[in-house]
Amino acid sequence: MNEPREHGLETRGLGRTHLHVTRLGLGLAALGRPGYINLGHAEDLDRQYRREQMRAGAHAVLDQAWACGIRYFDAARSYGGAEAFLGSWLASRSVAADACTVGSKWGYRYTADWKIDAKVHEQKEHSVERLREQWPESCEQLGDHLDVYMIHSATIESGVLDRVDVLEELARIRATGVAIGLSVSGPRQAETARRAFEVEVDGGLLFDVVQATWNVLERSAESVLRDAHRAGVGILLKETLANGRLTQRNNEPEFRTRREILAREAERIGTSIENLALAAALANEWADVVLSGATTPAQAIDNVGAASITIDDQTQSVLVELAEDSETYWATRSRLSWN
Repeated sequence: MNEPREHGLETRGLGRTHLHVTRLGLGLAALGRPGYINLGHAEDLDRQYRREQMRAGAHAVLDQAWACGIRYFDAARSYGGAEAFLGSWLASRSVAADACTVGSKWGYRYTADWKIDAKVHEQKEHSVERLREQWPESCEQLGDHLDVYMIHSATIESGVLDRVDVLEELARIRATGVAIGLSVSGPRQAETARRAFEVEVDGGLLFDVVQATWNVLERSAESVLRDAHRAGVGILLKETLANGRLTQRNNEPEFRTRREILAREAERIGTSIENLALAAALANEWADVVLSGATTPAQAIDNVGAASITIDDQTQSVLVELAEDSETYWATRSRLSWN
């Protein structure tokens, strides 16, 4: 059952877990490293890339998100300093472990060495050795605050869902009280998620949570996510602004028609393109948490405004027509530049 809290954001239980979450969360993918693929990332960081500057910037956004009522925070081992920044913020602000919900992910190693122009920014490996290496590292940074641990970008091709040693190790971690999940990406993300919900260890379903890409351009996982929600799986939505493509910053000629439609509909209901896109994600009742990728305090304030926007039937029908073919969406995403 959904419940309002004193901070104003709706909260709910996260699937069948014991955890409670705010419907809007903060993802640290763009806050933890100097290079990322979001449009305008360099400008958001004011091109201040030293680790101590980025830590201060992340703390400022976390402070604002907290003040706005956000109580779910998402990181990953490969997000540069994200876990360290989040952990140091939780400690310095004396945030109790039960005052918020924190998720992180394993399976990628950050390899950019704090360089924006690195040839390789992260390296994927879904082996049990990588899991056994990264789980203690995440625990060291996040301590008792770590509530959800996910396979980072699980795919059918990686074979991780068939690796008995990995699944048994995840079950061991789950037995300590941490919810286990996976994030999915790519044109086969729906297939990967459906396969994951069949995985059993010791006679019981393993995965409690899934984090998937959903936005008004990429809706391919919608059906499986709705079914998973009904079955008690916690649902987290990422990339709801399509890495900046669903913002005023997207001036690509091929997006012009969609941008004009978005702008007209946003004006009709009295909001911005960005908040229209976020509100569309929040309108999915099967979604427990919609992640904001705010990189500045001002963006955090603005994003929270999406929680008060109502998506009516006219807006829904307009937005449905904007969806792209999944292969096209992911091919476009793969061409975004690190900045």
